[in-house]
Amino acid sequence: MSSLSKADIRKLRKKRARLKKKLKCRFCPDGVIPRPVYVDYKDVKTLKTLVDREGRILPRRRTGTSAIYQRAVRKAVLRARFIGLMPYVSED
Repeated sequence: MSSLSKADIRKLRKKRARLKKKLKCRFCPDGVIPRPVYVDYKDVKTLKTLVDREGRILPRRRTGTSAIYQRAVRKAVLRARFIGLMPYVSED
């Protein structure tokens, strides 16, 4: 195995960072925001993908959700928790 210099390693890391896949909003078909903006709080399967193991809502940069839908996701998660469909914290 050939040893790489620090400069070569830096170049490879930059290249990988640029090749990162662009995230798209799962709620916007074709990049167009449909009206009215609504995320179903009863759809627990979708909401669980937007929440981490500890029960915190994942940020937009991790999920790719658009800003307007991120606010709707937050509202839906809070409603689902209040009703009892989702836990507030993890069950460890």
